[in-house]
Amino acid sequence: MPRVDEGYLASRRRQIMDAAIACFARDGFHRTTMQDIVAAADLSAGAIYRYFPAKEDIVSAIAAEHHFREAVVLASAKDATEVGDVLRDLARVSLGRLSDPAEQRWRRVTVQLWGEALRDDRVMGIVRSGLDAPIEIIADLLRRGQQDGHVPAGIHPESAARVCAAIFQGLVLQQAWQPDLDIDGYIAAVTALIGSFVVPHHGQQHGGSSKASHPSPDGS
Repeated sequence: MPRVDEGYLASRRRQIMDAAIACFARDGFHRTTMQDIVAAADLSAGAIYRYFPAKEDIVSAIAAEHHFREAVVLASAKDATEVGDVLRDLARVSLGRLSDPAEQRWRRVTVQLWGEALRDDRVMGIVRSGLDAPIEIIADLLRRGQQDGHVPAGIHPESAARVCAAIFQGLVLQQAWQPDLDIDGYIAAVTALIGSFVVPHHGQQHGGSSKASHPSPDGS
C-alpha cells in the first residue's frame, strides 16, 4: 500500500478542525454532532473517524494548537527581568490576537467549553490544560519582580497571576456577547493597570517597551 503523504494528512486534519470550529461556533459544542462535522467537512464519516474518534478529540487538537501559540508568547516571560515590560507585552499580544476573526470564532467555542466543562471531566481537562502553565509562569515572573523590588511585596503572586488570566477570560466572554468590543481600549486600560503597581526599572518610564523580541499577535 503506498505511503500517504504527511502533508495530505495534515491538510485533512486541518479541514476537519476548521469545519468543527465553524459548527461549534454556529450551533454550539453540545448540539453539534459528528454527523454535522462530517457534512461541513465534505468528507466521509470513515475519513473523519480515522483522525478523530469523537468531537472531544477535535477540540483537544484545536486547543493544543492554541496552547502552543500561547506557550511561545509566554516563553518570553520565563527569564525576563523587566516585569512591567513583559506584562505589558503579554497583554498586547494575547489581547491583540482577539482582533483576528479566526481567533474570535475559536474563542466563541471556548466560552461554550467553559460551561461544558462543568458537566464533562474530559472537557474540563482540556480547559484546565491551557490555564495552569500561564498562571505558573506569570506567578514566577511576579515573584522575581518582588525580589528585585519592582512588584509590591503584599501582592500574592499566584493570585495576581489568576487575576491576569481572568482579565483575558473576561474579555473573551464580553467579546462573545459584543463582537465589536474596543480591543485597543481594553489593552490600553490593562497596560495602565500594570503601570499602576509595577515600579519601573531605573531610567525607564511606565509604558516603555522591552528591548526583547516578542511574538506578533498571530504567534509567529
